[in-house]
Amino acid sequence: MRFFNTAGPVKPERHYCIPPLERLDIDDVLALVRDEKYFVMHAPRQTGKTSALLALRDLLNAEGTYRCVYVNVEAAQAMREDVERATQVILGQLASWSRSLGDGFLDGVWFDILTEYGPGAFGEALTRWAEATAKPLVLLIDEIDALLGDVLLAVLRQLRAGYVRRPGSFPQSVVLCGVRDVRDYRIRSRAENAVIAGGSAFNIKARSLRLGDFSRSEVLALLGQHTEETGQGFTADAQETIWTQTQGQPWLVNALADETCFGGEGAKDRQRLITAEAILEAREQLILRRETHLDQLVDKLQEDRVRRIVEPLLSGGEDRDFSAGDLEYIRDLGLVAKDEPLRIANPIYAEVVPRELTYAAQAGLVEDAAWYVTADGGLDVVELLTAFQTFFREHSEHWVERFQYKGAARNCCFKRFCNGS
Repeated sequence: MRFFNTAGPVKPERHYCIPPLERLDIDDVLALVRDEKYFVMHAPRQTGKTSALLALRDLLNAEGTYRCVYVNVEAAQAMREDVERATQVILGQLASWSRSLGDGFLDGVWFDILTEYGPGAFGEALTRWAEATAKPLVLLIDEIDALLGDVLLAVLRQLRAGYVRRPGSFPQSVVLCGVRDVRDYRIRSRAENAVIAGGSAFNIKARSLRLGDFSRSEVLALLGQHTEETGQGFTADAQETIWTQTQGQPWLVNALADETCFGGEGAKDRQRLITAEAILEAREQLILRRETHLDQLVDKLQEDRVRRIVEPLLSGGEDRDFSAGDLEYIRDLGLVAKDEPLRIANPIYAEVVPRELTYAAQAGLVEDAAWYVTADGGLDVVELLTAFQTFFREHSEHWVERFQYKGAARNCCFKRFCNGS
């Protein structure tokens, strides 16, 4: 039985999925490769970037025109800004990934090249490899923005230096993949004691492609795969709730569906129809568990350029002191919607952000819920708001000072008050 994937690249034989290449303008991508272009593909975390790269690799190799190799360079991050040690890790990874495709050229030469060329070994290895390969070489570099400072500069500059030798003595096409567009990098170089703009370090980029979220029809198609294979259906309200709550963010869609279809009581009962109520309960469980995807996103709230945008969104204020670069950055993270008006990307993120900002205080609050619940189990809104007014008058001065997001303190205090209650 296939299942909804929430970790790592999709495998169509194991996971319900939208075919990764259908999420790209594949004709455009193939034209860039054919025209010997170097380009960027970026998208928020857990959107499907790696799945798309691996599918592109398999397509290009199956066509037989190119030798296409994928490599993930994230492991080199552990070397911090030690360029030579990071280069060793990158070349080792590149040799390993190419060997899995039956190409053992780098295995036999990369360490000798590193010994001879040191920090410049990455570019020299690509030159020798391209010259030794009968077919034009295409290189897909994943997690490029995991590299730090001088290591990232070294990789970008060696790609730029070799660009003029393509395709005979350097890769015909290179795809850089990460969360952000390379033009937005602000690389702090210790060696040069300066901040280097990514665009200047890699000014050979032809295009930047952004992998988008699922469309409504893709969300329905994904859910439909489960129904077709198991017979378990989703009510129309459940389908609409998944779309509304996630706005097509791929990890959220898969996580909600996985929680309702495979988690908790009754998970194996395929006669059970998935309802909107079940989706909302799954949503609450994901938030309460502070899943890694959500936790990583919330961690970005500590950054000033994120706070400058998120704070007025929480408070409803009009004082929006942020730059176009700030907005581009937070959109690349997927925290706000990519179109106008400016807003948090989806209702789940909009719930997670204020909850996380007040999490520590919520954990220490104990309150009897009986006083704000009506006889029929509903919420007594008037009683709740009246009690909050009293609460805020008594505690606001002390509590507001504890908020990093002071402009949004009143809203966050109310969220804290309600959750604590």
